[in-house]
Amino acid sequence: MSGKATYKTFKGGIHPPYNKELASGKAIRPAPVPSEVFIPLQQHIGAPNEPLVKPGDRVELGEKIGASEAFVSAPVHASVAGMVKDITEVTGFTGAKVKCVVITPDAEQPEFTKQDRDITALSDQEIRDIAREAGLVGMGGAAFPTHVKLTPPKDKPVDTVIINACECEPFLTCDHRVMLERPHDLVQGLKLLMRAVNAKRGIIGIEANKMDAVDAVRGAAKGEAGVEVDILEVKYPEGAEKMLIFALTGRKVPPGKLPSEVGCLVQNVGTAVALYEACAWGKPLYERVLTVTGQGIKDPANLLARVGTPISTLIEACGGFAGQPGKVIMGGPMTGWAQPDTSAPVVKGTSGIVVLTSELVDVGTEEECVRCGKCVDVCPMFLLPNFVVQAVKKEQWDRAEMWGALDCFECGCCSFTCPAYIPHVQYVRKAKAEIAALKRR
Repeated sequence: MSGKATYKTFKGGIHPPYNKELASGKAIRPAPVPSEVFIPLQQHIGAPNEPLVKPGDRVELGEKIGASEAFVSAPVHASVAGMVKDITEVTGFTGAKVKCVVITPDAEQPEFTKQDRDITALSDQEIRDIAREAGLVGMGGAAFPTHVKLTPPKDKPVDTVIINACECEPFLTCDHRVMLERPHDLVQGLKLLMRAVNAKRGIIGIEANKMDAVDAVRGAAKGEAGVEVDILEVKYPEGAEKMLIFALTGRKVPPGKLPSEVGCLVQNVGTAVALYEACAWGKPLYERVLTVTGQGIKDPANLLARVGTPISTLIEACGGFAGQPGKVIMGGPMTGWAQPDTSAPVVKGTSGIVVLTSELVDVGTEEECVRCGKCVDVCPMFLLPNFVVQAVKKEQWDRAEMWGALDCFECGCCSFTCPAYIPHVQYVRKAKAEIAALKRR
């Protein structure tokens, strides 16, 4: 009988080199205040905000500077005290132009003044209202407004809240550090999430490569009714919403449906802590912990960075480039966005900046499919990525949809394993865009 421990997981997935050792031992430290911050008015899925300030206005730290009356939206706040220099479009991390409030910070920045609120007295509606007013969004990358997630359909009651603490993306360690350094705030954030949706069960799911975080969070959760800490197998994409729900509860979210369909709500570590800060301290979401790492960075680190800080400022704060950079990625290497330069600003959903040296970047040249089936074997959604690619190449959008293009959540496992260098995810994105365009006609 083997003594090897077994942990909860799902079928499929991959095991890319994790490279987390570069930053996992680095305690969180504040990033420097840049000479200018560029705060995008839209950092979430939903309606864009309109500016509440104009050039020449003075703003204080945490002041609301952009808002929308639409329900699916989240306001933005000043990440520094200073003067509004301009409201203009800059190139964001996706490469598209985004309207930003440009602020020149004061030479001396104030500390945020924490309020001392009794969070035990807050009602479910008050928690949702605070989440909205604080501009909370999912901080794992998707950036869906939190107050919307906390308002599931009345016929889809949520009984289980899951904290996605897997951090399965290679290189990134910011969630790991938050769990080690702020386990109490994470657990209290989970309890607020549970109260907001009237869930009786809360699970914090952590991969087995972070056992020190498991110990820290279990210590903070001791005696908290309904709160569990569970350990998952180290595998990518263990933290994908549907994979995580299945691994922890055995429930399967049907294609095209949301987690509330099976009574679940999933939130990121950073989002839970941000909800605690908003409810207990009155602090809006204007800064976040992120990881700046990779073999192309001299001194990898976990930084508390202000929203709107240019990537270049964070790289300089970590000693600059080590050697010739081959690729700069905002987010993790599996789902992040390659950056043509380092001018894009950090947003609420930015979990990290990864710099790979040119020696580590193997772009390859796309060749014809060799029918090895590896993409099918690793797909956690049980799709047929090779068939989707063939349909897209023939512009057969109905067949691309039939083979599950709309169910793909773009984890990149198929592209990672493909010996023919086929960029499956790029084909899927094209299919999604074409199918959506056809349905609008």
